[in-house]
Amino acid sequence: MLEDKINIFKDWIEKSNNIVFFGGAGVSTESGIPDFRSKDGLYNQKYKYPPEEILSHTFFMNNTEEFYKFYKEKMNSLNYNPNITHMKLVELEKKGKLNAVITQNIDGLHQKAGSKTVYELHGSVLRNYCMKCGKFYDGEFIFKCKEIPKCSCGGIIKPDVVLYEEGLNDETIKNSIYAIANADMLIVGGTSLTVQPAASLINYYTGDKLVLINRDSTLYDNRADLVINDSLGKVFEQI
Repeated sequence: MLEDKINIFKDWIEKSNNIVFFGGAGVSTESGIPDFRSKDGLYNQKYKYPPEEILSHTFFMNNTEEFYKFYKEKMNSLNYNPNITHMKLVELEKKGKLNAVITQNIDGLHQKAGSKTVYELHGSVLRNYCMKCGKFYDGEFIFKCKEIPKCSCGGIIKPDVVLYEEGLNDETIKNSIYAIANADMLIVGGTSLTVQPAASLINYYTGDKLVLINRDSTLYDNRADLVINDSLGKVFEQI
């Protein structure tokens, strides 16, 4: 059964020339980065404050030191490397089949693997900006700071990640919608499709090759043309 589904998946890839990949935390878990909502995920671990509260705009502004303690310990992806899924997506892009990667992840692994067109819905730990003057700082600067990261102008540096209570970037949303709406194949992988408004973006796909690859079932399974309940790595290593 799984073999039949993977054969269909490979056949659709072969016949498609405008593929878009939409990925979530499951893309990076095989690189060793923990997700948020699984039983071992960040949201099911015990902290002084709930992670959902720590990762909010209000908490960042009012408890910046506590925010950075958690952020530096749990969100540092600099020492992780891309896995087979990241690498296969790069191959598809080089062949001219994959036009865009849309990711909910903030770890930068798609770019590290070599993907060129990546729309990061929730930002990236690799980009950080002074809230006072806007000066850019890379991820290494932030994670090496012992105290609250401060700019040369004295302003507090904020990661370019979308916290709770913050809206998504309009340009990123616009580009993602355009890519999905024009795709002849949409591959959705490693996401439970519960985080809004990101999950609702797949509603813009009107084609007949919507593929959902996730270990567990999702609310969108009944709308997919092909559902593969297995690990992304196991599926992608066969294409």
